[in-house]
Amino acid sequence: MAEDTRRSASPEESRDALLDQLGSANRRRRQEASHQLAIMAKYAPDVLIDHADALEEALFRPEAQTRWECLDALADLAEHDPAKVLGAFEGAEASLFDEDSAAVRLAAFRFIARVGATSPEHSDKAWPLLDEAIQCFHGDPEYRDMLQALIEFVKGDISDEARDALVARVDFDANKGSSAGYIRAYSRQIIDEAKAAAKR
Repeated sequence: MAEDTRRSASPEESRDALLDQLGSANRRRRQEASHQLAIMAKYAPDVLIDHADALEEALFRPEAQTRWECLDALADLAEHDPAKVLGAFEGAEASLFDEDSAAVRLAAFRFIARVGATSPEHSDKAWPLLDEAIQCFHGDPEYRDMLQALIEFVKGDISDEARDALVARVDFDANKGSSAGYIRAYSRQIIDEAKAAAKR
């Protein structure tokens, strides 16, 4: 029996093949590639981090799935080297106010919050976008997940100005409004985390 000499593709070869598909004219191939790249960004970010520009370009593809998968990938890469993904802010801003896809809006919000949490300078860049989205999507189905992203944001290395502005934004829901359930609970948690961060 002949020996099977086939070998598995290396992570780099797999990455390169997926990046080629991400630039394909075929919508389905782009979607499948973006999904696999999002997995790679989570479990092997070092293989992908120097190719964030390809993910950034894909934020302007017409189909929603490619955009939200790439935003998820960029959010994971931001934890490892935020400087490499700063170029994605323009595409993320456009996706943050996508009129047709809640999944795209949420992925953009998470990316911006994740990058914003990495330094005071980045938080000052991220906060105006996050603030506008809070006002636009308050109470929408994706708002629960947005609040969870804000909890992680306020725990990060953000500026005093961004932290104070966030506390002021959620104070009404936390203490004075009629909001019940998750909105009130998460808003109070954001304020508690902000107080804890201020003491550190």
